[in-house]
Formats: sequence, structure tokens, C-alpha cells
Amino acid sequence: MTGTTGPRAPAGTSAAAATAATTRLEAELAALAGSVPDPELPVLTLAELGVVRGVRMGEDGAAEVTLTPTYTGCPAIEAMSCDIERVLHDHGIPDVRVKTVLAPAWSTDDITAEGRRKLAEFGIAPPRPHAADGPVPLSLSVRCPHCGSTDTELLSRFSSTACKALRRCVACREPFDHFKEL
Repeated sequence: MTGTTGPRAPAGTSAAAATAATTRLEAELAALAGSVPDPELPVLTLAELGVVRGVRMGEDGAAEVTLTPTYTGCPAIEAMSCDIERVLHDHGIPDVRVKTVLAPAWSTDDITAEGRRKLAEFGIAPPRPHAADGPVPLSLSVRCPHCGSTDTELLSRFSSTACKALRRCVACREPFDHFKEL
């Protein structure tokens, strides 16, 4: 059932209690949507990648998930949407709408610390964080995820996906992907 401000509360329930219940449900659904693995980098969840912007319950009782692609032409956005819909359906939410939004644009700064750690562990050099208040790095070096050396070279501006570049470590000679900064 729906009301004018979201799902209708059971009889005898205060508006504040209904709002709190809706907020808890939205947080639970956001955690479920965020737990979906990225289709191109399954070592990361969508929450770790930072592309799930929010979940809210619509006035009609549908779960509305807001998703921002890593770049405008990202071919994985359709797979992400379908996977989110499936996970929420599997958890008893019959009506799910995934909305793609381009603003504010996704940035590699949206990748969580855990996501960066997982990328490096998986053999992909994580993007360098933008310095908000700290010193600006004078080097454009990328650290090798295999041996830690910063003596690396660019082999190709594009790798297995458009958001990654192919690099090689001069020290250990291993090739590796680098998640490009945006």
C-alpha cells in the first residue's frame, strides 16, 4: 500500500515510526544493491566501486536505485542494473527501478579504501587519490601491484576495459592493469 509520502504505515503506527522503518529498509536495500559484484571487476562490489548512489522507496512502493556509471559509455551499466534488480527481487522486493544518473559524475575518488586494497591485491594498480588538502604529487608514477616498484611504463592507454591502462613494471617485468584516474 502507498501513501502520499511513501509506503503506508500499518494502523496505529506513528508517522515518525513509519519514516524510521522506511529509512531502515532503504539502508538495507542499499547494502544489498551495493553487495553486487562489478561485472567487469568481480573482485569489487558496486559499493566499493562507488557507483550505487542511493536507494529510496517510491510513493508507489517500488525500490528506486540510483546508479552512476564509471564513464558515460560504460557497457557494464546494463549488467549492473539487471544484477541489482535480481538481488532485490530475490530479497522480496517485487518492483525495482534502476535509474542511471550522470551528475554528479563518478570519480575514481569514489572507490573505497577497501576497493583500492582489493584492486591491488588482485594485481590491478588502484587509481591515485586526488589530493584534496594535502601536497600535490610531483610524480606521475604508478606503483606495481606485484613488487611495489614505481619504475613502471605505459604499454597502452587502454587495457581490458576503457577505464584501465596496460602498464609494465621495469623492475619485475610483470605487466599489470592500472585503473585510470578520473
